[in-house]
Amino acid sequence: MTKRFKVAILIGSLRKESYSRKLGKAFIGLAPQNLSLDFIEIGDLPLYNEDLETETPPAAWQNFRNALKKVDAVIFITPEYNRAIPGVLKNAIDVASRPYGKGVWNGKPGAVVSISQGALGGFGANHQLRQALVFNDVPTMQQPEAYIGRIQDLVTDDGKPANDDAAKFFSNIVQSFGKWVEKILN
Repeated sequence: MTKRFKVAILIGSLRKESYSRKLGKAFIGLAPQNLSLDFIEIGDLPLYNEDLETETPPAAWQNFRNALKKVDAVIFITPEYNRAIPGVLKNAIDVASRPYGKGVWNGKPGAVVSISQGALGGFGANHQLRQALVFNDVPTMQQPEAYIGRIQDLVTDDGKPANDDAAKFFSNIVQSFGKWVEKILN
């Protein structure tokens, strides 16, 4: 029997109908048997401030950290804002990496998927996110690379691949991630 790994999907956009969220829904629908994917929300996290890292840190921080402790791996889906990752996603990474030496990222396999409505597919955000993940010991899947341009043409409003080519590409990403998670965690 194949082990089923719990995978968090973190979305770098707060917009309710964001393309990142729609893509996450598509991934959930295409997930291989060994992965159980679900969203962990990051929009209510107070900005990281070490002064708040006391015996009783903000409840939203603790809830987020506890949710991440319960997953085996993480898929990051992010738009690109000004050639970088959105501040909300960087904040989530920071919150989960603290207190120093007690972060919850350590060793969890990750995948980075960047999107844009233009042609570049969030290249800058993708690489900036990878840099933060390397520091936090998140072994990140290298192939297939996922810089998805013109995302508005590839996912439907209800979170499905818009055509067969999109379905094949998205499926390849999550299938490959399933293999990556098995390789890292077995």
